[in-house]
Amino acid sequence: MINQVEGRSENLSSLEFAVRDYECDLQGVVNNANYQHYLEHARHEFLISMGISFSQLHDEGTDLTVTRVEIDYKYPLRSRDRFVVKSAIKKEGNIRLAFVQDIYRIPDGKHIVSAKVTGVATQKGKPSRPDKIFSLLNLK
Repeated sequence: MINQVEGRSENLSSLEFAVRDYECDLQGVVNNANYQHYLEHARHEFLISMGISFSQLHDEGTDLTVTRVEIDYKYPLRSRDRFVVKSAIKKEGNIRLAFVQDIYRIPDGKHIVSAKVTGVATQKGKPSRPDKIFSLLNLK
């Protein structure tokens, strides 16, 4: 379940996970691609918690598309590790949203991943101002 931290202008949220065996490679650590799955799931849950539904947006003609992913891998997770993904969102220009996300291991708080995921809203394949989304997220 997502927990939103009150009183923060950047809309900080957190979501807990546990590493599943099949997410690990032969070295016994989480395969690098799985971190993107964790980050994406946390972003989707965060937006849902703010009243933003991808399927509803799509039905209304707006799609949110990732345009850039930057990830710094700091320390590996292993099978059965518990961790939290913390996400903040900010507006970048008139059409871009950026999620700043970090993964921390539980219970020691070890910093695992630092990421920035940038996206744009499109209508009929062309960039558009996502004013409804900015409004729902209270981004100015």
